[in-house]
Amino acid sequence: MTTPIPAGPESACCSEFAGLSRRGFLTGTVALVGTSTAFGSTLLTVSSAAAATARGTLLVLSLRGAADGLSLVVPHGDPTYYSARPRIAIPSSTLVAKDGFFGMHPNLAPLLPLWSSGKFAAIHATGLPAPNRSHFSAMEEVEDADPGSSARVGWLNRLIGLDSESSPLQAFSVGGGVAPTSLAGPQPYLSAGNIDDLRIPGDDEWDPDSRRMRSLHTLWDGSRSPLAGPMASTFRANAEFEPVRQTPETPANGATYGDTDLGRALQTAARVVKGDVGVEVITVDHGDWDMHTGLGTLEWGRMLKLSAELGQGLAGFFTDLGALGDKVTVVVLSEFGRRVKENGNHGLDHGYGNVMLVLGAGVKGGQYYGTWTNLTGEGDSDLLVTTDYRSVLSEVVSARFGVSPASVFPQFQPEPLGLMRSS
Repeated sequence: MTTPIPAGPESACCSEFAGLSRRGFLTGTVALVGTSTAFGSTLLTVSSAAAATARGTLLVLSLRGAADGLSLVVPHGDPTYYSARPRIAIPSSTLVAKDGFFGMHPNLAPLLPLWSSGKFAAIHATGLPAPNRSHFSAMEEVEDADPGSSARVGWLNRLIGLDSESSPLQAFSVGGGVAPTSLAGPQPYLSAGNIDDLRIPGDDEWDPDSRRMRSLHTLWDGSRSPLAGPMASTFRANAEFEPVRQTPETPANGATYGDTDLGRALQTAARVVKGDVGVEVITVDHGDWDMHTGLGTLEWGRMLKLSAELGQGLAGFFTDLGALGDKVTVVVLSEFGRRVKENGNHGLDHGYGNVMLVLGAGVKGGQYYGTWTNLTGEGDSDLLVTTDYRSVLSEVVSARFGVSPASVFPQFQPEPLGLMRSS
């Protein structure tokens, strides 16, 4: 048997996603944004972090590039899966969290304690209401979640805008480059790749007398400029974020994330949660899951590497949080799935349906959700979508935030799944 040589990064994904990756997905390094604070409006009413609601935290982890859900959660009970993927299928005997039809990639084994304790569920055959094989437009459609609207407002921005708060501390985007479309809109948010560098430039150890900050306050305090409001918000957010900076860099409870970009991003997210400054939404973008070539097997390939990062990173996150994990819900999703049938390069082309993972607080876990339609492995077949991804998100926001899904996903009627417990 000849073991194929994995394709290099330049040939592994399509040109569209290669261009998008330069915007700062966690593919090779965690790009630093420093003190990037995004303001959707010019004038803001800034609330104290101490007054923030205690509804818990939602972390949305986006697997950029269209992850293959059929490799992450394998339908071993559907024989077409194996006939359509003679070289790259995951053997049934190696699957974990296995029932009579589904099982998970063995590299997700670190998440088995969460599965066994009923805090981890998978929802298969999820996705957009209609196929969209363009990375850019599919990402935008998933994150806007309001088809037909001309308003540039993401679903997470709508979510954090439903209460009386208007503080940048309500949402935090981990990483560099452009923040996800889900956060775009009138509500402000923070974005950074490194907590310890999220500060006003010049306000550091090289300025022990705080002359930089005094100068800025002299310039802006009492100003009637249209920028005075955002500057006041920046000063307040910078000060109120201090408890997060004071959290230890070393993970708690013996947690290990792995020396990966995703691990470091999730460790940053855990520090944000521990700081308890009122952050309700955290986003993490992780790629590259666009595996046209070199997806591989259990012996080699990019799926082997990225699935291991995913399993270890999420397990480390919840171990690190300990009891604080009872206030955090994690949603893992991707813009679309891959084709059922493998291509000639040990990879998979753009498809349709996918799997979503939900972990943590409020989850009725230890089971698989969704409606399955038998695969067809000939030609350009796709996994069909039988559950709109917004139905999953609707249950999460309703259970964890106590809001009406219609206010977050306008003109959408969710299908009840029974996935979440009420808070």
